[in-house]
Amino acid sequence: MLQEPWKHLKSGTDIRGVALEGVEGQHVDLTDEVVAKIASAFALWLQTKTGKKELTVAIGRDSRLSGSHIMAILDDVLVKAGFSVLTVLGMASTPAMFMTTLDLDCDAAIQITASHHPWNRNGLKFFLPTGGLEGKDIGEILELCQEGKGAPAVAGGSTRTIAYMDTYADRLKKLIREGVGGGEKPLEGFHVAVDAGNGAGGFYVNRVLVPLGANCDGSQFLEPDGSFPNHIPNPENKVAMEFACRAVKESGADLGIIFDTDVDRAGCVDSTGREINRNRLVALASVIALQGNEGGAIVTDSITSAGLKTFIEGHLGGQHLRFKRGYKNVINKAIEMNNAGINTPLAIETSGHAALRENYFLDDGAYLATRILIEAAKMKKEGRDLTELISALDEPAESVELRFNITEADFRPVGEAVLARLEAYGKEQGWAVADDSYEGVRIAFGQGEGEGWFLLRLSVHDPVMPLNIESDIAGGTKVIAAKLLSVLEGEAALDLSPLQEFVK
Repeated sequence: MLQEPWKHLKSGTDIRGVALEGVEGQHVDLTDEVVAKIASAFALWLQTKTGKKELTVAIGRDSRLSGSHIMAILDDVLVKAGFSVLTVLGMASTPAMFMTTLDLDCDAAIQITASHHPWNRNGLKFFLPTGGLEGKDIGEILELCQEGKGAPAVAGGSTRTIAYMDTYADRLKKLIREGVGGGEKPLEGFHVAVDAGNGAGGFYVNRVLVPLGANCDGSQFLEPDGSFPNHIPNPENKVAMEFACRAVKESGADLGIIFDTDVDRAGCVDSTGREINRNRLVALASVIALQGNEGGAIVTDSITSAGLKTFIEGHLGGQHLRFKRGYKNVINKAIEMNNAGINTPLAIETSGHAALRENYFLDDGAYLATRILIEAAKMKKEGRDLTELISALDEPAESVELRFNITEADFRPVGEAVLARLEAYGKEQGWAVADDSYEGVRIAFGQGEGEGWFLLRLSVHDPVMPLNIESDIAGGTKVIAAKLLSVLEGEAALDLSPLQEFVK
């Protein structure tokens, strides 16, 4: 059983912690000693997993201030364990680190990142040639740390630096040349404004777009800076997206692209400065994925809109499966469906994690952005606009997300009981309780009752119950919220103040 201090370092399928002092109340727990123990435990775990002693591991990092220091520790520990270590020169994206396991025949790869989290945090993300490690694997590695176990020191280890991002960028350039056509510079006359958020995504302008002839005026925050001085590098963040939209409007770009810190997510902006994010991004990715996969299935997380389901199934002729929150959940479900013979070309979460089957089911923001860019460039040549592809998407008039803290320490039974009571009440009232929910309770309401839906679910790791509400009419979310409040008011273990405040 995993216990503290190791337990709280497990963040789903990653390891994350505080790497730098400087934020009040947050003390470093990803210390040099802890990082070294994790590296040694991973080395032992990998030796056991593969049955090999002589192994090659690639290590990369994004722009976080603590990244180079952590990389040096990993390098030292793995070399002493007899590994051949390849350290990526400069910044690396998380998807590129997975690709090293295929292109360079690495037995594993490690990316040093904490995604969009604050500057003082960092973490480790691990890959095998079969994909990213699962939560179970991370638990096993941390249990080895807890037991004080690691790979023994042996001679024969080595380290060298590689410029792998050039190789990764070449692959994207080839994809664009093949997709757009037009010779060596197929993007001449096409204008793209990229916002890298001072993360690792600046390479996309310098090594992909500019060599292909694109006009990249208006691109911003391309220089790596782990203090993230301009905005949070997160396409889901409202302020970050406003920066990207403004860049497109002011520069007159045909397309805007915004990456998160480690480039496993992306959002887009159309030529009018309107964001293509969340349900719009899922819709656009579905259009692309279903080309040549007519009737195929799209797996999303649970909070996608009712309009999106209609768009995928009614307009595109595909199938839509709403699964659980968590990008690994939707990816694993899509892989499972393909293995069962169900044509499933895309797994995508509304946060922007998009994994195409054609790209190893790797959630890769640069790859998704490239596929979208190809469509935009081809349509411009035809005098058309990218947003025509999703013009049939019906969007809600209102949407809101609220979060309720569970006040009891043993939160999971409390949350599960709340959901069970809510579902039973909804059925008693004759409400339209969704019968295809893989997590939480989703209930739809018709005319005169808010004309929308809510989904109440239980967080996987935290004592929190997130609530999403959408409505097709102005004021509808409050109508639906009031209905839910009347049901939950007796739940003493829930802090309902956000819901009470919202319905005022």
